[in-house]
Amino acid sequence: MRGFDTSEFKSRLDRAQRRMGQAGLSALLLTTEPEIRYFTGYLTRFWESPTRPWFLIVPATGKPIAVIPSIGSALMAQTWVDDIRTWSAPDLTDDGVSLLAETLCEICPSDVLIGLPDGHETHVRMPLADLQQLQKRLGNRRLGSDDGILRALRMVKSPAEIAKIETACAIAGRAFQRVPEIATEGANLDEVFRRFQMLCLEEGADWVPYLAGGAEQGGYTDVISPARATALKPGDVLMLDTGLVWDGYFCDYDRNWSVGPANAEVGDAYATLIEASDAAFDAACPGKTAADLFHVMNTILSRNSEDTGAGRLGHGLGMSLTEWPSLIPTDHTVLEEGMVLTLEPGIAVGDKILVHEENIVITKRGARFISPRVGTELPQI
Repeated sequence: MRGFDTSEFKSRLDRAQRRMGQAGLSALLLTTEPEIRYFTGYLTRFWESPTRPWFLIVPATGKPIAVIPSIGSALMAQTWVDDIRTWSAPDLTDDGVSLLAETLCEICPSDVLIGLPDGHETHVRMPLADLQQLQKRLGNRRLGSDDGILRALRMVKSPAEIAKIETACAIAGRAFQRVPEIATEGANLDEVFRRFQMLCLEEGADWVPYLAGGAEQGGYTDVISPARATALKPGDVLMLDTGLVWDGYFCDYDRNWSVGPANAEVGDAYATLIEASDAAFDAACPGKTAADLFHVMNTILSRNSEDTGAGRLGHGLGMSLTEWPSLIPTDHTVLEEGMVLTLEPGIAVGDKILVHEENIVITKRGARFISPRVGTELPQI
């Protein structure tokens, strides 16, 4: 089912307002696409334009209030939000600042704290000059931290959210199965990238905002470079890593193929990646930490290989391609039922690397794959 029942948004709001009461916050001020969509269901690609700021206020009691450019009022009116305040944007002298300040002053008493997400992986999406002007207009109402509320809420997914991520994973799985149709010896890598995005769309993706990968002899030197017009040849290892979107939710996993038979070193390295991913899957359960999963994988990966320098071995997944937590040694976030994670071990093969990625969800009894699980043998095309 596309979209959510109103009950989903009411539940999110209730949980937020309970946490706001505990943190002493009079309101939350939200400015980014996933934050605003989380409480409203407001889904549009108009965020690609950086011209206009958008605001959502979550008060201590009552429903969210949208303070947005007038161009978005018709779509916002289709959500469960009914207090929608607009201005004609862009306005070069007052781009929503006075309207936002008036609204906050209306719902927030004097000398209170208004929270904005301020931790890792957050930002304030409005000009610095406007943010400073807003603070002046608020008087003794203070802008400060949201005390990690948005992070905590978004990190644990509802069953309805998980179902959307599973749908995205299934679409990518069908596209990956069709890669041998487009990736043949002699095909140019840039054309493979373009045609793979077409496969994702054919299989049901709404859009494909992220596609990375590479193809070189015995591995690849990095996984974020743009694809070039270089022909696939025997001995290459091709990797495609997609973050396609279905109904506002991402999948994020990759697949590897050998062009012709893989040599023993590459085959062994790939099997080690699968071993590491499977070991983390077996260890992933409520009560474990993000760091625990890192160490499980790193112990296997470092037996006979050096660190790839990737920095982490997985992350959270949902409305954004990468979310909290990070599977790194210093992230001690405790795993909870409903978290959706990627497992992303990487391994060095000579002067190249191989990377493998899967998507899992944490359940009461442990982890469950939501990307199609693969075996230890590197597929050949």
